[in-house]
Amino acid sequence: MAKRALILFAHGARAASWAAPFERLRALAQARMPDVVVALAFLELMTPALPELGAELAAAGVSEITVVPLFLGQGGHVLRDLPLLVERLRLAHPGLAIAVAEAVGENAAVLDAIADYCVGAVRPD
Repeated sequence: MAKRALILFAHGARAASWAAPFERLRALAQARMPDVVVALAFLELMTPALPELGAELAAAGVSEITVVPLFLGQGGHVLRDLPLLVERLRLAHPGLAIAVAEAVGENAAVLDAIADYCVGAVRPD
């Protein structure tokens, strides 16, 4: 197994179909980084949860994890819930290096891409 992993962290939902775009994003990222494990973790309602996935990756020999929150804003889940989950993982696996990126919606390039899509959705006069 690869020594590095990228965890795409999303909220989760009751409908399994909700995860389809996140699965596509995971596959796109994995194709760009074949030497890195790319996986999805969820806050609630879906599995795997972040602590369980992190433990599984650590047991498989992963030593570095980057977590990317797939949230548009910095609400309570990103500001409070995620740091608690990451701390729990760090305490359980002290040899695991864990970095947390900014929420995707806080990134200027992501916002530009979304704005381009929104502008393109308006039919010209």
